[in-house]
Amino acid sequence: MAAGSPSPDPTGPTTTPVTLDDAQKSATEAAGWVEQNWSTWLAIGLRILLILIIASVLRVLIRRALTKLIDRMNRSAQAVEGTALGGLLVNVERRRQRSEAIGSVLRSVASFLILGTAALMVLGVLNIDLAPLLASAGVAGVAIGFGARNLVTDFLSGVFMILEDQYGVGDSIDAGVASGEVVEVGLRVTKLRGDNGEIWYVRNGEIKRIGNLSQGWATAGVDVRVRPTEDLTRVRAVIAEATDSMTKDEPWNERLWGPVEILGLNEVLLESMVIRISAKTMPGKALGVEREMRWRIKEAFDAAGIRIVGGPPLTDTPASAPDPTASMSAPSALGNPTSPQSLATAPIPPGPSLSK
Repeated sequence: MAAGSPSPDPTGPTTTPVTLDDAQKSATEAAGWVEQNWSTWLAIGLRILLILIIASVLRVLIRRALTKLIDRMNRSAQAVEGTALGGLLVNVERRRQRSEAIGSVLRSVASFLILGTAALMVLGVLNIDLAPLLASAGVAGVAIGFGARNLVTDFLSGVFMILEDQYGVGDSIDAGVASGEVVEVGLRVTKLRGDNGEIWYVRNGEIKRIGNLSQGWATAGVDVRVRPTEDLTRVRAVIAEATDSMTKDEPWNERLWGPVEILGLNEVLLESMVIRISAKTMPGKALGVEREMRWRIKEAFDAAGIRIVGGPPLTDTPASAPDPTASMSAPSALGNPTSPQSLATAPIPPGPSLSK
């Protein structure tokens, strides 16, 4: 070693020059490793490609089958739209929205199951341990479920409501928090139009009970109040004649689904009697039938001379004579000059003079 030159540090890094033979050896090893594993990679790639192709084809076929099923349901609803039975039992818009909602749910569930299964199979082919992934997904699902429990509740309530056909477009319902006619049915929100025209957006999860006023039939009830002196047999005959003519006229013969029944006396009081009348009607037509029944019964009573309580007074009722003492005032104690009250109000006489 020359004098004055720095001595090499034994602890410092040493750089070994790469020779051509080392590079050739590394390239040979890499080529051998690739040649050794390329068949495994090709097999893995082909398996992944096959899984994706099968999942895509299966998803397309299932979604197409569900779409055809929904279209067939809509065509069957449109086939009876113009008939009388279709007008009473089938609402085309209601069937369409219900079928589309069910089809959307089924398509989404099918896509989720198929693609989720394909993704897990691909990860399994890549030799990735799925246990930690599934555990993390389970924890994340629980956290999301607690955070969005209202949304999940609304969605599940909407799904079961549509599947059970609890109500649909055009139905008049009482949902507790709001009531009105159903305008739109969704998986999360139901849209109602109130009696005054307002629009209510009701979350499906908030609906605890539903009263559907448009399914089956409705009942029209009318109470007629007459004087207790009326002949009940005559009153019954007049009411029966008025209601029988109503069942034969248009459009009441379609809205009435049975004969009008006179149930009898509902109340018997000193000043009046209440006769109850009932009839089975089409859903949602009870109010109009009640108004028409009141109109016809009132006209029939007027023609028969039967007075309803609260009407104008009868002409044969004798008018009572006026009381002659009504205009007389009550006697006053000051009218008697010898009464203590009159003496107390008399002027005080002057006393004797004290001047001399």
